[in-house]
Amino acid sequence: MALLNLERVSKTFNHQPFIREVSLSLAEGDILCLLGPSGCGKTTLLRLIAGLERPDSGSITFDGRDLAPLPPHRRQFGMMFQEYALFPHKNVFENVAFGLELQRLPQPELKRRVAATLARVGLAGFAARRIAELSGGERQRVALARSLAPQPRLLLLDEPMGALDRALRERLMADLQLILKQVGVTSIMVTHDQAEAFAVADTVAVIHDGQIAQIAPPETLYRRPASPLVARFIGLHNLVAGRVVADGAVATPLGRFPITDAKAARGAPVTLLIRPEAASIAPVGFADPGGPVIAVRVTARLFQGQHYLLRTTTENGITLIFTLPNSPPPPGPGQQVHLRLNPAAMSLVPDPREA
Repeated sequence: MALLNLERVSKTFNHQPFIREVSLSLAEGDILCLLGPSGCGKTTLLRLIAGLERPDSGSITFDGRDLAPLPPHRRQFGMMFQEYALFPHKNVFENVAFGLELQRLPQPELKRRVAATLARVGLAGFAARRIAELSGGERQRVALARSLAPQPRLLLLDEPMGALDRALRERLMADLQLILKQVGVTSIMVTHDQAEAFAVADTVAVIHDGQIAQIAPPETLYRRPASPLVARFIGLHNLVAGRVVADGAVATPLGRFPITDAKAARGAPVTLLIRPEAASIAPVGFADPGGPVIAVRVTARLFQGQHYLLRTTTENGITLIFTLPNSPPPPGPGQQVHLRLNPAAMSLVPDPREA
């Protein structure tokens, strides 16, 4: 049974619709990420759930109770902001204890709760530190501890890693997911970074123009995006227009491809998604290719550690981007190469031309 339910929630600012009839549900203990570019409405949606904004229409219920009459401080939700909003004049213990003091906990229980929460976020022994003495990652953990210490029924995180550099964000993503799961707190995180959403969330809602473009587990989003817009936003740019020519086959400017999910009627327009991991270098002769082969010219080769990013162009001017292993290095810019495409890494994306 869902713990949180939104039913056709809408919000308008300056006579312009900003949230458009959003409906979603969240089960207890799950982590939902609201993913989208700046200005799409994801933070507004978070503020509506927190009670910092009121919806113009629709309903928000939590544990079966309508939240409309409840002010933010009575919802017992925790919030963590991008800026962390820590008190610089207080030490780590005092920052984490702030919400517990508002609950008027007895001092022994307050001290026990603060110590346990600091240990959970990897900051045991940091209680006496000043905020100015902490690194960015340590400040993030203090902010998370302060949000978790009052044991909120729902934790709302607004770009919690946005103030960190990329290397630190990547190191902390797994930690954040592990901590939230260990605590068991139901959580909603706002982010514009699909890597963060995929690493942390059980479910991702892609927000576009105040609406949910798709809501699904990360694996489903990646393998079966609901539209070209969703595919492009999560970094899948190999989208090729085509038409169904027979059961399990799609004709495109690149050639004819066997696609197992080609269930549209014969002649129907479709969009073929070729995921970046689909390609491998076809050996000379490739008498038994094991999949369709295309000829391309390499326009850019970018080393990215565990793999190369290869930007290529076909003879008819279609740009395709692939990831290939770093050993041996793939051909460089200006070279022509034949690429074998794995049908298992291709699928059809619902095409707006069918609407």
